[in-house]
Amino acid sequence: MSFSFPRLAVFLLLFVAASLPTAAQITVKITEGVPDPVPVAIAPFAGADRESARFGGEIANVVSADLARSGLFRALPEEAFLSRGEDADLRPNFNNWRVIGAHLLVVGKTSMQTDGRLHALFRLWDVLTQQQLAGVTYTTLPENWRRLAHKIADAIYKQVTGEDGYFDSRIVFVSETGPADQRRKRLMLMDQDGAQARYLTDGANLVLTPRFSPTKQEIIYLSYDRPNEPPSVHVLNIDSGQQEALGRFPGMQYAPRFSPDGRSVLITMTQEEGNSDIFSMDLGTRQLMRLTHTAGIDAAASYSPDGTRIVFESKRSGTQQLYVMDADGSEPRRISTGKGRFATPVWSPRGDLIAFTRILGGQFHIGTMRPDGTDVRLLDSAYHAEGPTWSPNGRVLAYFKQNSAQDRREGFSPGLWQVNITGGAPRRIATDTDASDPAWSPISP
Repeated sequence: MSFSFPRLAVFLLLFVAASLPTAAQITVKITEGVPDPVPVAIAPFAGADRESARFGGEIANVVSADLARSGLFRALPEEAFLSRGEDADLRPNFNNWRVIGAHLLVVGKTSMQTDGRLHALFRLWDVLTQQQLAGVTYTTLPENWRRLAHKIADAIYKQVTGEDGYFDSRIVFVSETGPADQRRKRLMLMDQDGAQARYLTDGANLVLTPRFSPTKQEIIYLSYDRPNEPPSVHVLNIDSGQQEALGRFPGMQYAPRFSPDGRSVLITMTQEEGNSDIFSMDLGTRQLMRLTHTAGIDAAASYSPDGTRIVFESKRSGTQQLYVMDADGSEPRRISTGKGRFATPVWSPRGDLIAFTRILGGQFHIGTMRPDGTDVRLLDSAYHAEGPTWSPNGRVLAYFKQNSAQDRREGFSPGLWQVNITGGAPRRIATDTDASDPAWSPISP
């Protein structure tokens, strides 16, 4: 089954922000603590006819939800609008938006082309300076209207923060159904906001720990497809539906993680001495190179975005802790300190932070630290919380958690959550089933 998306045609209309005085622009610096959300009014996009008007309203709703969910924007309610619509081809009446407290205004229009494609234009205005900050048009198939909306939200995010957005991305996770002693686990793919969820596997075999390739729309995961045998590792292309088996690896509990160039993976495997170590596998030659040689269990390795270092968890010191080593396995050094156990580390795509799970005082915690172990911050805590994964821009974490032992519908009942690393309350990602083991995709091509 194919889940491919035809590419959007994107045309730059006007970016005047670069020519404006710095003081005149609304900007959000997201590296200096929790910023106050910028009030933004997103007017329903005007449509040339009933069908395009329907798409326009839906697009505006998705853009509003994306920006609000980031924690950096506060979308003003439509009921507060003094103007029910603005002509996207004319300068807005800024007084109508200033009086309700808007600092930014998004207007747009949609139309259906003669070839059946959906055409959309949006403009971003600074209400205080009355300057246009951005204007872009998009053309795509009508069924891709949600992607179009995410693209608009990404453009706004980048214009205001100076950093790439993450809204046009997807999350794969393990969908869990059935009673606690007979869980059915299937891979499910959805947009980052929880929309358009669909199954990738049929549930015939137990699947665990999917990971996205950083360069392709591919997922690597574990499948328990044979009784009394180690799990097999599969690579699934989500656009073509084609699968490839990499083999079976004794003692594996986590799926491999890709290298930044997608040409190799890090594997945890148990050798004859009964100890788990970390190996690198070249996906072209299938050659294995052993990277760790200690008596303690080494597992859950993740590359730095430049491919020069690896973070992993190890019991070599007697308890579960985090270590960083060079990509060839040399120079290992412990980075986690303090009480508790540390697990499931994953390097940020920005390279500045490592996310982790910490187990302390009967609670699980999701947190971040610098690659040298400093600046430890705990972002969420629960009865059970695990498996952080980074948004493509390295500003948001998704993970799964269960708030208490009694938090159950059919059995063990985890759900997916996300939190902005600059602060703010964690938000649950709505799913129709219990959910675990999320993995965030790169930005969709």
